[in-house]
Amino acid sequence: MLVNKNNDQVIYTSIDKSVMENIKKTMLKKLVIGFIVMISCNAIAQQEPQYTQYMYNPSQINPAYSGSLGYASMFGLYRTQWVGLDGAPKTANLSFHKPIENTKVGYGINILNDRIGPSELTYFNADFSYTLLFGDDSRLALGLKAGGELLNIDFTKLSQYNPGDVLYQNNINRFSPNIGAGFYYYTDNAYLGLSVPMLLNTAFYDEVAISTANRRQNFYLTAGKVYDLNYYIKFKPALVAKVVSGAPLQLDLTANFLINEKFTAGLAYRMSAALSGLVGFQATDKLFIGYGYDRETTRLSNFNSGSHELFLRFDLFNSNQPIETPRFF
Repeated sequence: MLVNKNNDQVIYTSIDKSVMENIKKTMLKKLVIGFIVMISCNAIAQQEPQYTQYMYNPSQINPAYSGSLGYASMFGLYRTQWVGLDGAPKTANLSFHKPIENTKVGYGINILNDRIGPSELTYFNADFSYTLLFGDDSRLALGLKAGGELLNIDFTKLSQYNPGDVLYQNNINRFSPNIGAGFYYYTDNAYLGLSVPMLLNTAFYDEVAISTANRRQNFYLTAGKVYDLNYYIKFKPALVAKVVSGAPLQLDLTANFLINEKFTAGLAYRMSAALSGLVGFQATDKLFIGYGYDRETTRLSNFNSGSHELFLRFDLFNSNQPIETPRFF
C-alpha cells in the first residue's frame, strides 16, 4: 500500500496474481528440493551411507581391500535405520571380491542402494587392487575404485500442497560418475587403511537449477588388531574415522570378542551419535552371519526405536585346501 501525502489519497497497487503464483511455486520447489537433496546426501554429517559392522566389508569404502583375503568372498547387508521414523534411511549392499590366482592383483564389485524418504541413491563400483609384499610377511595393497551413483527423487511420494503443479510432474534422475582410491596395510593380525571412495565433488540439482547440494570428498581411516587373550578368546578392537569438509569428525569405536572362532559379541560407539550391540556366528566354515543394533544417544532417540543391521558373508575358498593362517578381519 502506497500513500500520496500531497492529496491525502491512499493508492493501492497489486502484483499480478499469476506472477505471485509463479514466485510461490519457485520458492516452494526450491525449499522442497533443497531439503530432499540435503537429506539424500546426508549433507550435515552422513554424506555417504554408514554401517555399524564396517569391519566385515571394508571394500565398500576402500578398494585396496579387494582380494586381500586370499580367496573369493561374497557379502550382503541390509540396514534399516531409525525404525519408526517416516522416511528414515534403508540401505542394502551386495559385494564380491577375489584375488587373481598367481598374481598380486585383486578385483571386486560393489552395489549399494540407499533410500531416504522419496529419494534413492544407487552406487555401482568396480574395484582393483595391487599388493606389495614385504619381508616380514606384511603387505601393502593399493586400490582404485571406478563407477558412479544414480540419484532418483520421486515427487509422487510427497504430500504435496498442489499435486497438479506441473513443477512436480517430472521426477529427478541424475547419474554422476566418480572414482576413488585407497591403501590397505595389513599383517596376519592387524590392519591400517586410508581411503577416499569418491574423489570427485558432485553437485545435485533440479531441472531448472534452482537448488543445488554438493557431495564432498569423504576421507576414511580404518584400523584394527586381533589379540589372543587365551586359547579360546580373541579380542578384536577396530575403528573407523570419517572426515568431510563442513561436517564434524565421525568416529566409530568397536570392541568385539571372538569365542572359539565361532561366536562373536561386542559393543560399538559412534561418537556423539549412537551405542551399538553386535553379535555374529560362524555357521559353517564358509558362512558367517552378523547382526547389529544401534540406539541413538541424541534427542533423535525420542522419535525412533533404533536401527537394525543384518549381514551374510560367504567365503568361497576350496574346502580341500584349508587356510593355514585364518584372517579375522
